[in-house]
Amino acid sequence: AQIPSEQPATYSPPISMNAARGIIDAGIAQAEARGLILAFAVVEPSGELVAFARMDGLPYASIRIAQQKARTAARFRLTTAQFEERVQAGRVVLLSSDEVIAVGGGVPIIVNRRVIGALGVSGATAAEDAAVAAAIVAGS
Repeated sequence: AQIPSEQPATYSPPISMNAARGIIDAGIAQAEARGLILAFAVVEPSGELVAFARMDGLPYASIRIAQQKARTAARFRLTTAQFEERVQAGRVVLLSSDEVIAVGGGVPIIVNRRVIGALGVSGATAAEDAAVAAAIVAGS
């Protein structure tokens, strides 16, 4: 998979459950290696959930936030860190949409320039969530 470039990718048939589970397993390994407690949501291009896991001890709020990050990344074909940067630069109008969560940790899953889904990670800082999500998607 690839991190999105400036040119948005098109949509494709959704990620399979087995591939989504593989991404979650990679996420848990990344979290454990970094000493983090995280939630992982994998969605299809529409933003609907394909697979989810949370580590023991995770704050309950992070469950929904991981899903929101994945949904935003899939539906807009952008990372949620890109939205976070835009809001920090003054584009606060983005916050008026229920479709946007402007907190790093959501990354589209792109194969052959086509979005097959997205990963949302939550539970640590936005920068840590974004780094883990990007590492997982880049390695898948």
